[in-house]
Amino acid sequence: MTLAAKLLRTWVLAQAGGEAHWLTQSLDRVASASQERDLYIFMGLAPRRLGKSDLALGADDLAAADAACPGWSPKGWSIDGAARVLALLTAPPTRAFADRFKDLRRTADVAEMIALYRGLPLYPEPDRLHFEVGEGLRSNIKAVFESIAHHNPFPRDHFDDHRWNQMILKALFVESRLASVVGLEARSNPDLARMLVDYAEERIAADRPVPEDLWIPLRPFHNTPGVAAILQREEAAP
Repeated sequence: MTLAAKLLRTWVLAQAGGEAHWLTQSLDRVASASQERDLYIFMGLAPRRLGKSDLALGADDLAAADAACPGWSPKGWSIDGAARVLALLTAPPTRAFADRFKDLRRTADVAEMIALYRGLPLYPEPDRLHFEVGEGLRSNIKAVFESIAHHNPFPRDHFDDHRWNQMILKALFVESRLASVVGLEARSNPDLARMLVDYAEERIAADRPVPEDLWIPLRPFHNTPGVAAILQREEAAP
């Protein structure tokens, strides 16, 4: 079991109350099963048995999460979502992880899909998950998009510049916060800076506000002519 899975198990068990025995027995069945039936049953029962309250985490827990997987923050996860990710990490590798993830995602409701995507930085075979991640990014459901884009180091660590830039642009168009994107400044690049300048100029020309966090990915390019001009214009604005 990975360190991240051990942390999830500790946090979920601590909050499971009277369902702790059911949780332990169910995870043991998932871990020892040669078929995936027990995993699917657990995925369906988790919210009914554990509820949907937020996972109770302190500063030490969040620090432990970041130490186990740099950039990972389970803040805001629900207890049933954390349990679902834990079960997925617990199931034996009877087939390729990416195939299992694909099947689960395609039958998931919105809450389960959000949980599955939030767990991305913890899964094996990350390079085989790109198609399914792309499906999530194209979702019309803002919460599903943000389960990938926000507080999730998977895009920072595995997206090429094209996919990264498209994710940032979509965040702007669906009015999703950029500041919650892990690696926002570090993964900025000249093409993205140019597109953000164009976006900002269109907003200014239309007398519409420019999101304050749009300037974060422009910082590394503050000396380039287009970025410098728009930054000076913004600073001079009343």
